[in-house]
Amino acid sequence: MYTTSTPNASRTDPGKGGLLARLAAIVGARRVLTAAADTAPFLTDHRGRYNGRALAVVQPTTSAEVAAVVSVCAEAGVAMVPQGGNTGLCGGATPLPDGGSVVINLTRLARIRALDTANETICVEAGCKLVAVREAAAAAGRLFPLSLAAGGSCEIGGNLSTNAGGVQVLRYGNMRDLTLGLEVVLPDGRIWHGLRGLRKDNTGYDLKQLFIGAEGTLGIITAAVLKLFPAPVSRATAWASVSSPAAAVSLLARFRAACGDRVTAFELASRPMLELVLKHMPRCRDPLPAPAAWSVLVELTDTAPDAPLIAMLERTLTAANDAGEVGEAALAATLAQAESLWALRENANEAQKREGFSIKHDIAVPVSRLPEFLARADAALRAWCPDVRLVTFGHIGDGNLHYNLFPPRIGDDDAFAARGREANRIVYDLVDELGGSISAEHGLGQLKREEIRRYKDAVELEAMAAIKRAFDPRGLMNPGKVLCSLHSDQ
Repeated sequence: MYTTSTPNASRTDPGKGGLLARLAAIVGARRVLTAAADTAPFLTDHRGRYNGRALAVVQPTTSAEVAAVVSVCAEAGVAMVPQGGNTGLCGGATPLPDGGSVVINLTRLARIRALDTANETICVEAGCKLVAVREAAAAAGRLFPLSLAAGGSCEIGGNLSTNAGGVQVLRYGNMRDLTLGLEVVLPDGRIWHGLRGLRKDNTGYDLKQLFIGAEGTLGIITAAVLKLFPAPVSRATAWASVSSPAAAVSLLARFRAACGDRVTAFELASRPMLELVLKHMPRCRDPLPAPAAWSVLVELTDTAPDAPLIAMLERTLTAANDAGEVGEAALAATLAQAESLWALRENANEAQKREGFSIKHDIAVPVSRLPEFLARADAALRAWCPDVRLVTFGHIGDGNLHYNLFPPRIGDDDAFAARGREANRIVYDLVDELGGSISAEHGLGQLKREEIRRYKDAVELEAMAAIKRAFDPRGLMNPGKVLCSLHSDQ
């Protein structure tokens, strides 16, 4: 049933020149890129791990143009790869090396179509950068809560296609929770007009949830209606050392009991993560006087200007200190100090990139089982490679850890990378045993399309395959991602 062949491997050549001419007639010749220098930025993933080839990179400006481009490609039997800001970490927006696809880059679909403060919604196009949506919401006195380190370059279409999470999932949820309606171009070029701003709509299947997290394999999201929230005006932020991951989980429960939904973010950071940030980001400073094996970053927010958040933060940390869960803590007294604490967390990915190659894991387990996962995974990996450098951080409030492995010495990248499959098996088998997921918020892309077959139930895989066949029977939409090709005749 599953093969790794590409959708157009055995089809008749549709005639490249004729196809490009038809695409140029839709979007303009300047927006059909074919020269190597022009297409190069669109053919490599953010980490530089995947390099593909394409017939062309097409840059439509409207949903109607996207639909027309898809219609032409579908008629010609040419595969399509939707792409946004190209900040993904699993190769989901990178074309395959066969060179037989068209990359449809959505960056020019960047309009904010509507903002409805009474309905607390904003309607935006897929190419809108996340930061632009957040700024538009803030200008209206509202909050769009998705917050990612790549917010200045990632785009809403990609956020939707990977069901992005970020640091405020604990309070507001991920993109599935933040989306009310979608506009989607289907694989045959038809447009599904599902831009509804309704919180209640029980009129059949909730189709939007099929496209969110599908990484462009079922259609191309061109616009979305997103939820807004009242903008917080009070904030309290602290960085605190904890005795162990188990203590961090206990501290989270303590904060939620004492502060309720005011707990907006609760992040865990290991000492190796912090040391990489301090090493590679010169403006960052250690907020505590003595090194700690584990730390948490906690933030409380409220819409009331006089909310006693600092007092609540101090009182909860004091109680935790008395219980032996918390050691030293640094509380931000100003916005600048809060931003400096957040910089330690937000620069984690960039610091790792500067350090060099790593084997990355974006995993989720139930919050209650995080301490067990870390204890067992750390022990198993040190048995596998005694000097492995483990860099752990993540959104402990929702059970999502970024659990990354660096080689013992800088420069050992090739030998370490060659053992990546062994490391993945150790980590993913344990995640599966603990009832977790091998991809919490980065998606599957090309990176995990084979791995997922080991951990998904056969019935679930078949259901996913059936959905793929129903929407995209010819396998033209973002082939080679999420699932292997389902067409044995290709």
